[in-house]
Amino acid sequence: MTENSTVLARACVEALLGVGVRHVVVAPGSRNAPLSLALVDAAAADVLTLHTRIDERTGAFLALGIAKSSRVPVAVVTTSGTATANLHPALMEAAHAGVPLIAVTADRPARLRGTLANQTTDQVALYGAAIPSTDVISGAELAGALAGTELGPVHLNVQLDEPLLPADRFVPTTVQPDRGPWTRGTPHLLAQGPRTVVVAGDDTGPGPRVLAEAAGWPLLAEPTSGARNGPNVIRAYRLLLGTELGDQVERVVVAGSPTLSRPVQRLLAREGIEVVSRRARGLWADRPHPVSFEYDGPFEVDEVADPAWLESWRDADRTLSARIDGVLADQGELTPYDVAKAVHAAVPDEGLLFVGASNPVRDLDLVAGAYPVGGRRLVIANRGLAGIDGTLSSAIGATLGRPHTTRAILYVGDVTFLHDLTALVLGPAEQRPDLTIVVANDNGGSIFATLEQGAAEYADSFEKVFGTPHGVDLGALCNGLRIPHWKVDDAAELAHALANPNGGIDVVEATIRRDNRRDLDARIRSLA
Repeated sequence: MTENSTVLARACVEALLGVGVRHVVVAPGSRNAPLSLALVDAAAADVLTLHTRIDERTGAFLALGIAKSSRVPVAVVTTSGTATANLHPALMEAAHAGVPLIAVTADRPARLRGTLANQTTDQVALYGAAIPSTDVISGAELAGALAGTELGPVHLNVQLDEPLLPADRFVPTTVQPDRGPWTRGTPHLLAQGPRTVVVAGDDTGPGPRVLAEAAGWPLLAEPTSGARNGPNVIRAYRLLLGTELGDQVERVVVAGSPTLSRPVQRLLAREGIEVVSRRARGLWADRPHPVSFEYDGPFEVDEVADPAWLESWRDADRTLSARIDGVLADQGELTPYDVAKAVHAAVPDEGLLFVGASNPVRDLDLVAGAYPVGGRRLVIANRGLAGIDGTLSSAIGATLGRPHTTRAILYVGDVTFLHDLTALVLGPAEQRPDLTIVVANDNGGSIFATLEQGAAEYADSFEKVFGTPHGVDLGALCNGLRIPHWKVDDAAELAHALANPNGGIDVVEATIRRDNRRDLDARIRSLA
């Protein structure tokens, strides 16, 4: 028999506190009323921060963003029915990225399943095998259901029977656990010998940088790796891998999930290459190419490679990067790469940069140099499945989850911005972070212009199903949402806008061309 709804809801809140939850996002509903009211009382007791959103998808990505930047579990709570399905995109991202997101879905009692009861469907294991799911009817099940939260998302489907409203106030008694010290694990010693590069994919932290510097190896680090700083970073690695230098690589030490670059994937899959891998976090940790050796901990070396190997990469990188910058300067207009470079330069020490999928993160990858070591800038993105959905919500969450951030910037394309507009619908009592949203607006999906379908032979169908121009007035949208908006079309205006944030959420729209994107990228690739 299902436990009394008030008792069960309060037990859920206590259990969430017990695994370290400090933020909960709730969407309004009737069946989740016992949970919502228990959370209001817990927030009043100052043991957690409660956020509300009218859109469950937005709420889930908000929770995901908080969890990504705070590194502790965050819960999102919904009512029953279709509301629960709206959590699925964020939970998929969390599963593949290994983010501790907890979905708490209110449900009708099991006796109503298979009937015409209102807002009742089969919510048990709704999210498939990727998300561990527990059908909760009593508080005794909660501890086991939340075990392993640190490894990725979990789902609590909580059966709540009437009456749904409590007769008294709730005072939580659970003390949140202290976060234990971070441990590196036991290192594995790598020998020198083969010509080696270090590849750092998304969210690896500083380990690849430390290894590359100790070993004297080139560092090919994606912008969201957490390792793109220091003297060993090779900015134009994507292009250099297609040169003689790339052909000379004999061993790759790879960490995280490098997904931005086809040249990197070709390198890792190349016949005869030795791939040494630190096991990735997330649902699917196996790599799509042969791995010679895999280890769960960090790597170390006890000697430095011949410095000529690293210097050859540095010299080539300096030359090629200067040529790329020269081509961009010759354009005589604002390019997407100029936007990426300006955004990168605007992030201060202790700053946060959230980067959207598609072209923005790739443009940043090509033009962003190394940040200085020690600045503690956090550059993150939703790279588990690399979708564009929920990006604004995730960035708002990431900013709220990192209260010491000195400046937060979100850098996205126009389609990504439009896809998550409900993120900007915040109630008057909700926390509004200081977040500058930079939108590179080329009126459509320019990433496809750079891929096979952007070739001339597909021009007749390109705009309809790939380019997807929208013609939306972003300034009018921002005005309706009461969000300050700047529209700029040259580098000086963009720099000025970035240097003068309004406070709260504001939008800087950088208008750029899309019709010449394929040609511009081809010209840059030809430089290597």
